[in-house]
Amino acid sequence: MSQARGNLFILSAPSGAGKSSLINALLERHSDMKVSVSHTTRTPRPGEENGVHYHFVTQDEFKQVIADDGFLEWAQVFDNYYGTSKQSIEAQLANGIDVFLDIDWQGARQIRELVNDVRTIFIVPPSKQELESRLNNRGQDSAEVIKGRMAKAQSETSHYNEYDFLIVNDDFDTALYQLESIVFASRLAQANQALKHQSLLQDLLAD
Repeated sequence: MSQARGNLFILSAPSGAGKSSLINALLERHSDMKVSVSHTTRTPRPGEENGVHYHFVTQDEFKQVIADDGFLEWAQVFDNYYGTSKQSIEAQLANGIDVFLDIDWQGARQIRELVNDVRTIFIVPPSKQELESRLNNRGQDSAEVIKGRMAKAQSETSHYNEYDFLIVNDDFDTALYQLESIVFASRLAQANQALKHQSLLQDLLAD
């Protein structure tokens, strides 16, 4: 039995839709799934660890990776840069690890132009009211910031039709089951299964 290559997934969602919670719950269940750790030039926040939450680098270091064509996608957000390492993603996929990219629609669009075999998933809340309630319940942002997040959520959600799959995160366990189902169905794609069970298929087809 040969080792099948891992699958690449993109997950996007407006802030408050529950994307991070779903990813974390999925990774807790499966050791052969990983979320990509992005590079960034921003200052670490309290509690963030280098190599765990982000790879924290200087702007000069980041720009050198750009010059070396080392990012699968990258973007500048205000004064900071964020990027996804090609080398890191490729190494994990080659080892049979399913990799999740937690990026926005712009990053997803960049990657779709470069990578043919990628599954894209968009997650939405069950309603505007529920989204606003979740943002308020976090207790992290002012009313003005939440208003801005709601406006951004509408803009981001307008790109849902660019994705392969759509999950409505109303009941968390149901949404997690749906996300898990997408991953497992992708593993059963003919190309993956043919490589994994190459010896079996050759034996079945032998005269």
